[in-house]
Amino acid sequence: MTRDISPDIGKIRLLLTEPHECSYLEQRQSTTAFVDPDIAISSELYGRMSAMGFRRSGPYLYSPFCTDCKSCIPARIPVEAFVPSRSQKRCLKRNQDVQVKQVSTLDFDEHYPVYDRYIRGRHYQGDMFPPSRTQFEQFLGNAWECTGFLELRVDGELIGCAVVDSLPNALSAIYTYFEPDQSTRGLGNLAVLLQINLAQELAMDYLYLGYWISDCQKMSYKTNYSPLELLQENTWRLHE
Repeated sequence: MTRDISPDIGKIRLLLTEPHECSYLEQRQSTTAFVDPDIAISSELYGRMSAMGFRRSGPYLYSPFCTDCKSCIPARIPVEAFVPSRSQKRCLKRNQDVQVKQVSTLDFDEHYPVYDRYIRGRHYQGDMFPPSRTQFEQFLGNAWECTGFLELRVDGELIGCAVVDSLPNALSAIYTYFEPDQSTRGLGNLAVLLQINLAQELAMDYLYLGYWISDCQKMSYKTNYSPLELLQENTWRLHE
């Protein structure tokens, strides 16, 4: 990421992919819009694009751009108003032995095996299977200046990691991976709670969670965080 002056947001060129198989809904085609990679993305521009529903994946900012489907709805948590549920409080208590450390770079030799087991154990039917080290380094290891990593360890052993970007007034949850044999801990839930807490400590307004899709079961967890705001018709509204 650079710190160059942001271009006029209305003049930003978007590049569209060809229609391809949707990663979330069966028998659907999807099109993705990418911000022109030749544009210098400042922190301020990244924040404005996130507020418009864009996400980061590796070196790119993107947004779904499907003409016949509007199922992918950007979601964010207004962190100051967040109140953990009973199950979320139990998750925090259950993981009191987890040590959390924020780092700016990854030890690929240590992290990749965890990522590999996570993809093979949890997403073997997804478009990220089979995993590879090149995929991992391009997707998550190619950090921007604003990127941090929350390492989760027990007795010094790495059991998971949350990748998070810091924007001018928000954090953006990029991805989380963890040991699949630690499923009873609820590490995915823990990672979101830790990022909410970090956003509160940094006096941020929001934690961006990516896209919520009502008909996609693996996206349903996002409505467990309250309050939750969804971007609909270019306006952020509280989810009922």
